[in-house]
Parts: sequence; structure tokens; C-alpha cells
Amino acid sequence: MGKTGLLRGYSRAFWVSNSVEMLERMAYYAIFIVITLYLTNTLGFNDFEASMISGLFSGGLYLLPMFTGAYADKIGFRRSLIVAFTLLTVGYMGLALLPTLLQSAGLVQYGATTHFTGLQDSGLRWLIAPVMVVIMVGGSFIKSTISGSVAKETTSENRARGYSIFYMVVNIGAFTGKTIIDPLRQAIGEEAYIAINYFSAAMTLIALLAVLLLYHSAHSAGEGKSMREIGEGFVRVLTNKRLLALILIVTGFWIVQQQLYATMPKYVIRMAGEAARPGWIANVNPLVVVLCVGLVTRLMAKRSAITSITIGMFLIPLSALLMACGNLMDSEIIGGMSNITLMMIVGIVFQALAECFISPRYLEYFSLQAPEGEEGLYLGFSHLDSFLSSILGFGISGILLTKYCPDPALFATREAWEAASADAHYIWYYFAAIGVVSALLLLAFALVTRKKK
Repeated sequence: MGKTGLLRGYSRAFWVSNSVEMLERMAYYAIFIVITLYLTNTLGFNDFEASMISGLFSGGLYLLPMFTGAYADKIGFRRSLIVAFTLLTVGYMGLALLPTLLQSAGLVQYGATTHFTGLQDSGLRWLIAPVMVVIMVGGSFIKSTISGSVAKETTSENRARGYSIFYMVVNIGAFTGKTIIDPLRQAIGEEAYIAINYFSAAMTLIALLAVLLLYHSAHSAGEGKSMREIGEGFVRVLTNKRLLALILIVTGFWIVQQQLYATMPKYVIRMAGEAARPGWIANVNPLVVVLCVGLVTRLMAKRSAITSITIGMFLIPLSALLMACGNLMDSEIIGGMSNITLMMIVGIVFQALAECFISPRYLEYFSLQAPEGEEGLYLGFSHLDSFLSSILGFGISGILLTKYCPDPALFATREAWEAASADAHYIWYYFAAIGVVSALLLLAFALVTRKKK
């Protein structure tokens, strides 16, 4: 693997890439698990507005890699990572400092509980838009560059295992990031949604320093392509019907998966009470992935990527149905855990198992389709499913929360809210239906592609 040295069969660049990815995931998930709460409780947006802003933000993170991935192929992955972590550090600091500006303008008072004094009617809250754009651009470089670096630093023999390691590291970062928010909420209340951004900025700053000092690779120095060559690469990938069909089908899985952030935090707090801990509940997902992704990869080693993805697609609607069961049970569980929380955890376990079967093999599938020198472009294109699922998943969530599990603050009495949210579990039936349709479409895709092959 060159002069960078070997560590368990992989280069130093491979391990540095995975390490900074872990730091970036810690930063991202620390804020993303409560992004809708930040927008509602800190900036005064309603449920639908918060869902749409979050969806556009998450969607942009996954759309832009199509372009930044191609640019990363041109300038090299090291320069791309420097740009990425610089922008991310600035962006997360912006999320932390914007509330200070709004409070100094007399529009809001922050503390254990937020008190609005005009912010909900002020255009100044929309200053969040440029801050989120900075994070979107920085994060979009990460999406294609890190996964592209894994492709370049592995061989056909160890690539599946390399992506399994990559995905395990991603989820270690996600787990760690999410553990911060619940203790912070208990210590300082709603002001935690502001303070968490300082943690995220610190993590991306450390990652930037690691890239500057440690990341060097002859495999990812940049191809020096002309804009015409980049454009031709775009045409090739955008006209690949097989890849485009797979992206559209797997979007169904990610629509359901997005509810871990779009619907779950507000759902459990409103249904199970303010003592609910959405950060810890969400952490069931990365914990299960870390524990199981290596085992699943070994189990499916002799099976095709499409076979592995298909198994995961049939698990995802089951996860949504299990989440719905919490609202159908009456009694409390031993230890004070509500049935809402219990069944949410059980559903997330199945959701995480689905992810183990799908995500590493999906990335592997795309990396193997990429021509030499276009790994960043193709791995960037692979995230188009997450773009679509972010827009659709968060948008659907905003509509369904408003209809079936509205904000209790909008009601004069607890009894009125309970009547309005009696069918809150219907939300999960919609997502189960999306999962079933997607799984059936993937079966058809597998049959068609097998015949053509």
C-alpha cells in the first residue's frame, strides 16, 4: 500500500480518513438529533417549518456531493477535506452564536426554558439559512471524499471489509455524538440545543488539524481534470439507468430511516413526556450497527450486494410497525419505561439491522461501478437517495406530526391535546407502507437485472 505503512492490511490514509469521519459524525449527530427541536424551541419555527428546513438542510448535504465529489476528484481529497472541515467548524460556531445575536436584539430570552418576545414574527430568525448553507457545503465534501478515499485505499479483495469498518466507525461517531445531548438537556434545559453546537465545532476543528498533520496519500492527489471531462463524467453517471433505479428504490428505506430524526424526538417527548430521552433512544441505532455490521458483512460475504440490500429492505417496514405498537399498549413497563419508549427501541433495533444489510453493500456496489479517477463522483452520486429521502421524509413528517401528534402548546388543556393525538401511531403506518412498496420494487429490480446479466 505504499510508504504510508500498513495497519492490519490498510494504509495510514485509510485509518486517518475513518478517524476524521468519526469526529465529523460525532459533530453532526450531536446537533442533528435535536435539529427540529433547535428550530422550534430555540428559533421559534412551527413543526412544519422546522421539518421543511431540516429536510432541505439534510437534502442539500446529500445532493451537493454529486458536484463536490467531482470537484474533489479534480483537486484531491486532502484539499477537499481541509475545505470541508474549515466550513463545518465555521458553520457549527454559527449555530452556537446566532441565538446570542437574537437574544441581544431583545427577541428571545434563553435559559432552562425559552421565552419568545417577538422572535416568532421576526425575519431575523431566517439568518439560520446562510449558516446551514455553510454546513451543507462543508458536509457535502465529506460525503464523497471519505467514502471515495476508502475506495482508493482498498482493493477488490478487502473493499467489502473496508466499507464495513468505515460504516462501523460512522456509527461509533453517531453513537458518541448522541450521548451528549440528553445529559446536557437535564443539566441546563432547552439551552442545551444551543450549547451542543460548541461541542460540534470543537470536533470538526480537531478533524481539520488531523487532516493537516496526518493525511497524505498518493492515491488521492487529484486527477487535474478539465471542466469538460468533469461534465462528461456527470453525463455518464446520470444516464446509468441501473444505478438511478437502485437509488430511487433505496430512497424508500431512507425515508423511514430519516424518522429517527424527523419524527422520533418530538413523538417520544410529546407521547412519553418531557423525561423521555430521544438522544439515548436514537443511540440504539448506531449501537446495534457497531455490534452487528461486521457479523452481517461476514454472513453475507458470499452473497451479492443486491441480495444483502433486499434482506434489509424487508426488515424496514417491520421496524415502523413495531414503533406504532407503543401507543396501542396501556400499561407502564417495570422501571418506569413507557411502552412508547420500549416499542420505539425495539423498532429501532430492526431499523439498525436493516441498515447493516443495506448501507455498506450499497456503497460497495457504487464504488465498483466507478471508473478509475471518478470514485468521488460516483460515491457522491450514491447519496442522491439520501437527498430525496430527506426532502420527502422530513416533509411527510411535518404533515403527519401536525395531523396526528401536534404540539401540546397549541392546546388550552391536556385533555384537548390527548384527544387530538389519540391516533398518533398512525404516523408509523404510513412509513411501513412506504417500506413495503420499496422492498417489493427492489425484488423486481433484482429479477430484471439478474436476467440482463
